[in-house]
Amino acid sequence: MGRNANEKAKQRREQRRQEISLLRTIPYSDHQRWWSAETIAVVTGGNRGIGFELSRQLAAHGLTVILTSRDSNVGAEAAKVLQEGGLNVAFHQLDVLDPLSIKKFADWLHQNYGGLDILVNNAGINFNIGADNSLEHAREVVATNYFGTKSMIEAMIPLMKASTVGARIVNVSSRLGRLNGRRNRIGDLTLRQQLKDVNSLSDELIDNAVSTFVQQVEEGTWESGGWPQMFTDYSVSKLAVNAYTRLMVKILSDRPDGQKIYINCYCPGWVKTAMTGYAGNIPTEEGADTGVWLALLPDQAITGKFFAERREISF
Repeated sequence: MGRNANEKAKQRREQRRQEISLLRTIPYSDHQRWWSAETIAVVTGGNRGIGFELSRQLAAHGLTVILTSRDSNVGAEAAKVLQEGGLNVAFHQLDVLDPLSIKKFADWLHQNYGGLDILVNNAGINFNIGADNSLEHAREVVATNYFGTKSMIEAMIPLMKASTVGARIVNVSSRLGRLNGRRNRIGDLTLRQQLKDVNSLSDELIDNAVSTFVQQVEEGTWESGGWPQMFTDYSVSKLAVNAYTRLMVKILSDRPDGQKIYINCYCPGWVKTAMTGYAGNIPTEEGADTGVWLALLPDQAITGKFFAERREISF
């Protein structure tokens, strides 16, 4: 019975992938295209994998893309590849862990482009491949995937351009960070409820949760904390990203028309990239698709949601 259910689920996923492949071939009509070459999209961690493909697809739609990377040489080379393909892509060094680097980037962006319209938070790390679940790098994973994303959002919001269609923030996340995932949810019922209830969400709650996790890892007591059992540090970091996405909806809700900012997150799936040890079963083109789709939605009233394969899923 379990094998049959798994086979049916696999068939449904394959059917959905085929549907999305077809959707990608349908061009946006003129009345749907709210963007132009003057529309600025910033993609963090754009030098390879999903980030590179997000940059390529956004630029292919006619936007100006600012590809960022911690490594200047690698990032500049990635941008050059896209430029040689006729795409409007610029590069700037950015380390989301370094406040000075973020400030330098923000100043450069403001001076050269007047701000941005779209922020795609893709920069992230994972040290576990296959069945591994080492927590040796837990502090670095949480710092990059959660605090780095948070720092970029805080720094970019003041630079997001006024627009009748609203600016957009897309956070690359993962189903592994779902609150109520069947296999990988957190066991602390009190914390789970606090993170689920948008009214109780706060910076302090999310920061304290991940800080407690890192402390327990370093003390060797994390297994008794009820944390996810698979890709634990990565899952906790993405759980925090998801919670922060929902918190930002509340914080941004009072912005007047013309200054709206819509924020969502999505799971690209198990993509064949360096982060998965190239063991994923989804090509980067498909992994980037939902992120690009969210960034370019024609009538964006969607905010605070979680998506996979262009469909909303639960947090």
